[in-house]
Amino acid sequence: MNTFFLVTTQLFRGINEREIAELLSCLKAYEHKFQKGEIIFRAGSPVNEIGLVESGSVNIVVNFYWGNSNIFGHVETGQVFAENYAAIPGRELICDVVACEETQVLFLNMQKMLTTCQHACTYHTRLIKNMLQISAQKNLNLSARMMHTASHSLRERLLSYLSKQALENGTLHFTIPFNRQQLADYLAVNRSSMSKELSKMQDDGLITYHKNQFTLKVPRSYE
Repeated sequence: MNTFFLVTTQLFRGINEREIAELLSCLKAYEHKFQKGEIIFRAGSPVNEIGLVESGSVNIVVNFYWGNSNIFGHVETGQVFAENYAAIPGRELICDVVACEETQVLFLNMQKMLTTCQHACTYHTRLIKNMLQISAQKNLNLSARMMHTASHSLRERLLSYLSKQALENGTLHFTIPFNRQQLADYLAVNRSSMSKELSKMQDDGLITYHKNQFTLKVPRSYE
């Protein structure tokens, strides 16, 4: 396991490689590689472990009875998933976790993580603190998505999402983590309608884009 990489992740922030190696043993860590489209965790199943993406990326997907689906979240390299479910023994997932590409995941036992041993290692306490901060950040991200989808207007949903991406990236030119279908699912809109609206927004001078690269522009009416 690549402890040099793990040092750079938010979960292991402030913990050195030797300490990480000891934690991996305590947390019954193991790795597994998944192919594009492969389901990592399936809806309806309880989970005991969290996953940390070591390479690749995954989507959190909600599937509906009628066959349509909705992307509820996206997890990049270095980020974790399923922590809220794994923290509650027996709690079943309401969504699938799906590999977006060839992806390697490090699995860690959540109950072992939340329970310190008799040694009460300071770095284990640090790990728990990091996990709490990650969970809090995800709650904020969920609130942001609710904000993006609150409007009935397709354009306002797109503007809300793209504005937040620009703010987070600190630049008006940025790359989003979704393709067209994934973005439509995330915003809970029709892909064809969304693509037409993006084209209109470009014609109106609000944005320019190529695939998943976007640039926000000053509207012509403000020039």
